[in-house]
Amino acid sequence: MHDIWNPWHGCKKCSEGCQNCYMYFLDKMRDKNGAEIYKTKAGFKYPLSKHRNGQYKVKSGEMLRVCMTSDFFLEEADAWRDDAWDIIKKRPDVKLFLLTKRPERVAEHLPPDWGEGWENVMFNVSCENQRRADERIPILLKLPFKHKGIMCAPFIGAVSIKKYLASGQIEQVLCDGENYGGSRPCHYEWVKALHDECSEYNVTFVFCGTGRCFVKDGRTYHLEGSVQSEQAYKSGLSFQGKHIDYILTDEYGNRISEDDMYKPYFGEKCQCCGMRIACNGCSKCGKCIDPLSRKKLIVVVKKLLLR
Repeated sequence: MHDIWNPWHGCKKCSEGCQNCYMYFLDKMRDKNGAEIYKTKAGFKYPLSKHRNGQYKVKSGEMLRVCMTSDFFLEEADAWRDDAWDIIKKRPDVKLFLLTKRPERVAEHLPPDWGEGWENVMFNVSCENQRRADERIPILLKLPFKHKGIMCAPFIGAVSIKKYLASGQIEQVLCDGENYGGSRPCHYEWVKALHDECSEYNVTFVFCGTGRCFVKDGRTYHLEGSVQSEQAYKSGLSFQGKHIDYILTDEYGNRISEDDMYKPYFGEKCQCCGMRIACNGCSKCGKCIDPLSRKKLIVVVKKLLLR
């Protein structure tokens, strides 16, 4: 996916949300061990990669979700993090989405010139249930970040964050059910309650997906693939709150205008996806095209390449 940057891979389980970790599941399918942590080679400098014409592959205004197969503040990654911070600093025109289950480690692992935070970084804590919300969000509120958010995923227990939203610091809340082996249920009532609290404080709420096991009105639904995000969209629970103002700049410190920002493209299937509010747009990979159309497209591309 064009909106993911994994400078390292692998993680250590640290809380209830890790029990059925998708990364461990997918690694196991490849005969790999998700607990093996390593710095990625080709992917480490992805935000700095360029096309042959010298332009960055990641455009100004795009958002990169960082460490989706690990944790940015993982202890085992301490040796690599400074280099990752340097890369983030070199792209003040790109939004970076950081997510952690280890907020207690953050204060001691920020860059020396961090100050009150960098304008292009959105920092999120994972809150899979009320216990972890009450443990991690108070730490989040004390940390120096310009943009702060909450991620309830996998959403395995009812969570109330109203008292934290009252601080005015939280700009975005996302939630998603659990997937793959052993998926635990996500309840509609939990999602609706979160939506209502965010709506009251005009904070953007994104119901990304139902997860594989979704419970509504006492009935359990087993959903696969894109149906999860489609059903999340159809629920009407995602809510666009107050605008998040990222002050993105070029290498000289000049603010980049909206006209010069990346404009996300949303294809036909994107129109009914629960992730759309917080999404970087379609990468136009062609996977959602029907097989016949895809085959025709491949033929056309090959002919163009042979010219």
